[in-house]
Amino acid sequence: MVRHAMRMTETTMTKREANQQRSLDAFLAKKAEFDALLAELQQASDDHFGADPEAVLWGETAWLADATAKLKEIADQHFRRGEYAP
Repeated sequence: MVRHAMRMTETTMTKREANQQRSLDAFLAKKAEFDALLAELQQASDDHFGADPEAVLWGETAWLADATAKLKEIADQHFRRGEYAP
């Protein structure tokens, strides 16, 4: 009986390790996607999001305010600030 219990524990650990590896692989794939989006946004920001600084109107400002609010919410969630504070 002890031998059977040991084999079961080894199988469970193997499944747990395999699950952890799949989780890590999925996390790293999402992180790569996230990093690519950040790089793309940084490049767009460096270019003023395509807005001509000499001709910016309220529509560009409203869009940027909305985008900033979405990014702020993401940062607040991660850093546990504002409504996400413990």
